Amino acid sequence: MSSESTEVWTGWYRDRSGAEAIVITAYGRRVAVRIRGAEYAGESFAALAAADGQALTGCVLEWDLPLPVVVDGASQQATLSCLLTLGERSDLSLALHYGGAAFEACVAGGDFEGALDRVRRQLPPGADFGRRLLQPA
Repeated sequence: MSSESTEVWTGWYRDRSGAEAIVITAYGRRVAVRIRGAEYAGESFAALAAADGQALTGCVLEWDLPLPVVVDGASQQATLSCLLTLGERSDLSLALHYGGAAFEACVAGGDFEGALDRVRRQLPPGADFGRRLLQPA
């Protein structure tokens, strides 16, 4: 039995053919999403690929997820907005909406953990995320 937790986030997929609602599943360090009947999975958002190895590209994925912030032991609600552009290169933009402010980071290559770390370093002293995302298996 695995101790990995599975998270499900809803969002949007957009490309030249239009937009559609999606569900992103994150478990351990893997993420997966079904788009127009095809399943894409990978070790990171920038590495999403179909079972045949076809990379997900030429699109934008956008989703929000709850990410509480803990200050002096008290958990406060916050929302992490994520925007991933997959094309010739991958760009990931994160914005944590917390306490009436937005803490933002943008990274090339789709490095989710790196972008989260940049957001974390902007938080007020004594504040940290109330949970971890995309944990090692």
